Amino acid sequence: MTQAKYRNIANKILTRIQDGTYPLHSFIPKEMDLVEQFQVSRPTIRQAIQVLVNEGYLARRKKLGTWVKATKIEQGFTHVIKSYSDEMGEKGVIPKTKVISLTKMAATPEIQSELHLADKDTVFALTRLRYADDKPILLTTSYIPTKYIPDFDQHNFEKESVLHIFEAHNLYMTHASRELELLRADETTAALLGISLNDPLFYFHTITYTNQDVPVEYALSKYRGDISSFKIEINQ
Repeated sequence: MTQAKYRNIANKILTRIQDGTYPLHSFIPKEMDLVEQFQVSRPTIRQAIQVLVNEGYLARRKKLGTWVKATKIEQGFTHVIKSYSDEMGEKGVIPKTKVISLTKMAATPEIQSELHLADKDTVFALTRLRYADDKPILLTTSYIPTKYIPDFDQHNFEKESVLHIFEAHNLYMTHASRELELLRADETTAALLGISLNDPLFYFHTITYTNQDVPVEYALSKYRGDISSFKIEINQ
């Protein structure tokens, strides 16, 4: 009976978080105020709050209070190759993509090295802002050799995925090499991701290969540190 009561209160508090009554980063009412609002005992309120702390919706600190915490989205990016839309859809999150730019350019020495290109080779540079439930979470730039998909810039990447375009050209991305850095957001990145200057970011350098071991995409991806987490699987 007691468990059902505190779980019920936790659900009511969670509803207030989700409908914006208690906005992100705001403090929720003090325990005694919640006791009065819900007409339950203080231990029941404490149990309800602890449930939401354990589930990642709230954070609390002694003498400071309890506030609404940004829930993190676990990314499978480190150990699977899927389109962003497919991965987010599996998590019950509504994905959205905004194309920032799509240009054709000469491959820089760095891109040449990562994609095994010659001096004369060109690439498409596709920069996209990715959203999860209307919240910007990822800024990524992909470099694609023009020789593999000459009409790459004719596609609508707010609706189509790079992975699926490659598959339509019988190029199958089967494995990738990823390097992770931690850095702080510059002004441009902060503005696009809706965060503050110098906020932490996960920064991935990714080279994706076909089943013929040909590198076909070099991507630089910046994930918000406050709402992203990454699962890494290790097998013996």
